[in-house]
Amino acid sequence: MLVQFYNVSKIYPNGVKALDDISLKIDRGEFLFLMGPSGAGKSTLVRMLFREELPTRGQIFLASRSIVRMKRGEVPRLRRNIGIVFQDFKLLENKTTYENIAFAMEVVGASSKDIKERVTEVINMVGLKGKEKSFPGELSGGEQQRVGIARALTNYPLILIADEPTGNLDINTSHEIMELLFNINRAGTTVIMATHARELVKSAGKRVIMLEQGRIVADNPPGEIFL
Repeated sequence: MLVQFYNVSKIYPNGVKALDDISLKIDRGEFLFLMGPSGAGKSTLVRMLFREELPTRGQIFLASRSIVRMKRGEVPRLRRNIGIVFQDFKLLENKTTYENIAFAMEVVGASSKDIKERVTEVINMVGLKGKEKSFPGELSGGEQQRVGIARALTNYPLILIADEPTGNLDINTSHEIMELLFNINRAGTTVIMATHARELVKSAGKRVIMLEQGRIVADNPPGEIFL
């Protein structure tokens, strides 16, 4: 078991209950969709995985280690195990494709040799060979998202979290990005994707968790027809 949530609730100081007694287990190598309307608790749940939020009650474990009891100095090591892909890409506009991806390794102190090898590897993996020297403004939306995915993969994460990764893309590009995420998952990385894109989810045949008002209202196993 890779991720475990035990009776997790999150109540903000203004009284808003973002999560309400959530219990959830995610296996290594799973591909999991998180769905639900805005305000259902998807983003709060995801942020707890990399300890940007802490629960009001309950426990969260990643690879058998408690995220809640973790000391502040241990958080950077936790986050190296988690790659994050954003809806709005969050690329550095003054850096090239290569530099944007390399930056994720530079901040954790990787050697120049390791950076060169790994960045070249993930650029090829996401289909961006030939775009190494392009700046974000010279790339299409789909290409920018591929840079974001490559950056998220550089440090060999246990989990790839994709927060609405197709939200700013057309349907054809969205399918291309989904296929890339499936390939990453087939190679062994656990993928958790928050999305509103029902059509993409319906055709995927993956596990789907539905959230409403901070509670899990459905947990559809892989292969079950999702309507």
